[in-house]
Amino acid sequence: MALTGIQIFKLLPKTNCKECGVPTCLAFAMNLASGKAELDSCPYVSDEAREKLAEASAPPIRPVAIGRGVRKFTTGGETVLYRHEKTFYNQPGIAAMITSDISEKDLETKLKVWNAYQYERVGLNLRPELVALKDADGNKDSYAERARQIAESSEFNLVLMTENESVMKAAIDVCKFKRPLMYAATEANVDGFGELAKNNDLPIAVKANSIEALIPLTSKLMDMGLKDIVLDPGSREIKQSLEDQVAIRRAALKAANRTLGFPTITFPCEMASNPDMETLIAAMHIAKYCGIVVLSDFSGEALFPLLLERLNIFTDPQRPMTVTEGIYEIGNPDEKSPVLVTTNFALTYFIVSGEIEGSKVPAWLLIKDSEGLSVMTAWAAGKFSGDDVALFVKKSGIADKIKEKELIIPGYAAAIAGDIEEELNGWKITVGPREAAHIPAFLRAR
Repeated sequence: MALTGIQIFKLLPKTNCKECGVPTCLAFAMNLASGKAELDSCPYVSDEAREKLAEASAPPIRPVAIGRGVRKFTTGGETVLYRHEKTFYNQPGIAAMITSDISEKDLETKLKVWNAYQYERVGLNLRPELVALKDADGNKDSYAERARQIAESSEFNLVLMTENESVMKAAIDVCKFKRPLMYAATEANVDGFGELAKNNDLPIAVKANSIEALIPLTSKLMDMGLKDIVLDPGSREIKQSLEDQVAIRRAALKAANRTLGFPTITFPCEMASNPDMETLIAAMHIAKYCGIVVLSDFSGEALFPLLLERLNIFTDPQRPMTVTEGIYEIGNPDEKSPVLVTTNFALTYFIVSGEIEGSKVPAWLLIKDSEGLSVMTAWAAGKFSGDDVALFVKKSGIADKIKEKELIIPGYAAAIAGDIEEELNGWKITVGPREAAHIPAFLRAR
C-alpha cells in the first residue's frame, strides 16, 4: 500500500539539505508520495528507510530517458490520466521508419531532408527526435552500417528494430553512444535481449500480442534489474490500439500495476493505408497515451500539426510561457532606432517582435518580466505599472544605446504613461497602438 507524504517524511533524514532539488525534506516526501520524485535523489536516506520506501517512491509510470545530444528526451513519468487533474510532464517522442536495405546515398539525402523539419514557435524549437531503423534482411553488417551512419551523421537518436540478437548486438556496438532504444524483446528472445540491454545500459522495448502477454516479459526484465522499459502490446488495429493505451495507463495509475508502469510505443505507420490516416492515428496516440509514435516518413504537412498538438497537450496550463527579461534587437537597430516595451508573455513577445520585423523598421524591444502575463492582465494585476516599467528601463541599459530618449508603450497600457514620465526624466513617452497588427504602420509613419 502506498505511503502518504507524512509517513514518508517520518522515514527521511530531515536534514533539509536541498541536495534533492527541493527546499525541505517535507516537500521531497510529498513529491515521493505523488510519484514526482525518486528516492535515489536523497543522498542521506538510510538502507532501512530505503527498503521501506522503495514501493512508495517509485513513480506509477517510470520515466525513461532515450538518446543523447540535442534530441535526447524522456518519455513516461506521468502521474494522472487527464491533464486537468494536474499536468502532463514528458512529451512523446516522434520517429520515422527507415529499412536497413536503403542505400548510403539515399539515407544521407533523407536525413538531410528530415533534419530540416524544425519549427520555431513561442521560443521553442519543435522537431522530431528519432529514426526507427528496421531490419530488412537479417544482414547484421549492413544493419550496423546504417545504424552507424544515422548515429554519426545526424542529430537523430535511434530505435533499433530487430528481433535478431546478432543483428542487434552489431548495431549496439557502433551506436550505443547514442543510447538507442532496443526494439523488441519478445517471448522468444527476452533472455538474450535483456542481457544486451543490461550490459550496455540501454532502454529496451518489449512486444507481445496482448497486454496480458506483456506482463511476464516485463516481470522477467525487472527481475534482471532492468528498469528502462517501453511497452508494445502488439495491437495494430485502431480501436484496439486506443483501448490498449488507455488500459495500460489505467493499470499503472489506478491499479498500481508495476509490471505495466512504463511508457508505450505505437506504430501508426502499420495501421494506415495512406499518409492522412496515418497522421490522424498518430494524433490520437499523442493524445492518449503513447510514449513514442512511429511514422512511415516525415513530411511538413503531417509533422507540423503533430508537433503543435504535442506542444499544446504537454504545456502546463497553470504556468504561462515566458521569455527572458531584457533588450531584444530587431533588424539591427542603431542609436536612432525607436524603443518599444512590452511584457514577457511569450505569445505577446512573438506577435510584437514579428510585427516589428514585418515593418522593416529596426527597433529596440524591451521585455519586462510580468510573470508571464499579457499587457492588459499584467497592468490590471500591478505587474506592469508605471513605476515598475520606469525602473526596468533605467536598469536595462537602453539609455546607453540610443540618442533620442523616447519610449513607446502598448496602447492598452496608456494609463501608465504619466507615471513613467515622472520617473524617467528627459524621456518622451509615446502611447503606441492597442493592437500589434497596427505596429508596422505606426513605425513607418514616424
